[in-house]
Amino acid sequence: MALHITPAERAALELLATGQAGHEIAGHLGTTEGDLEASLSALFAKLGVTGRREAVIAALRRGLLTRTI
Repeated sequence: MALHITPAERAALELLATGQAGHEIAGHLGTTEGDLEASLSALFAKLGVTGRREAVIAALRRGLLTRTI
């Protein structure tokens, strides 16, 4: 079964992989930290993880990231 990641989730995931803080990621994406955290929670659920580091590792393993640090 293919994992459906939205373009916004993918962009947030790529910025997570660079180690940026939530407020920095939100600024790059033009959203609020609250909206970012809600999006990340949905993304974590899709990936079956509970945190940022796990999300990046899971995304790398699944080939979902187009760039890394």
